[in-house]
Amino acid sequence: MKGPRGPVFQGLELDAAPGSLVAVEGPSGSGRTCLLLALTGRMRTSEGSARVGGHPLPGRLAAVRRISALGPVQGVSELDPALTVAEHLRERALLERRFGASLGLSGTDRLRPGRRRAAVRARAEECLAAAGLDLGALPKGARTAVRDLERVESLRLSLALALFGRPRLLALDDVDLKLSDAGRAEVWELLRGLARGGTTVLAVCSEAPADALVLRTREPCPQGPGEPVASGDGVSGTTYDGDEDEGQDRDALATTRRA
Repeated sequence: MKGPRGPVFQGLELDAAPGSLVAVEGPSGSGRTCLLLALTGRMRTSEGSARVGGHPLPGRLAAVRRISALGPVQGVSELDPALTVAEHLRERALLERRFGASLGLSGTDRLRPGRRRAAVRARAEECLAAAGLDLGALPKGARTAVRDLERVESLRLSLALALFGRPRLLALDDVDLKLSDAGRAEVWELLRGLARGGTTVLAVCSEAPADALVLRTREPCPQGPGEPVASGDGVSGTTYDGDEDEGQDRDALATTRRA
């Protein structure tokens, strides 16, 4: 992917089977988030190709979006701190009632409000259980505001919402941000469990666990403004321009909704 200041990432290769745990490892500003959005069909790349769930990229962006879901990604799929857990679940349920593809309802059952509501409630309970979020353990139960959640609890809620659509690919950003060693271990074990269930997990992090498949991005090295950095074995190339090493991510993120 190229941006106004040069390559955002390049020279990356990976072959991941269904149910893999894939870590995008690198420092902030090295194109990690853009790579995550590109692999989930939400940003268009400028060179190279990929195949996700049998769908070619960048040719079939919409098809890849249909089989993928985003957990927490800053500026794209963040939780609203003013809303409660119940309100987030209700919002997601409304989307499922409207489209209903992941609820396993026949055409006739979709027309029956009672069956739709029951199916949505059952799916919500399944997703909360898969994400390991116990509403009874929250300060105010389902009425707890997102701003009052611990970091791991917030991440679990984001994952539960993403799982509603039964995605084949689940992607999340900054998985180890602001977490203690114990918190990181807890989150990675959760993601391993989801992967063992057959969902391919793509997680951006600063340090990947030993058992993950790893895509590494590299922080730009000090060179002349706009001068590309040589790409090594499986390492992205980016450009460096003074203190604006994160600018490429911001420029590219601004176009994500257009994809």
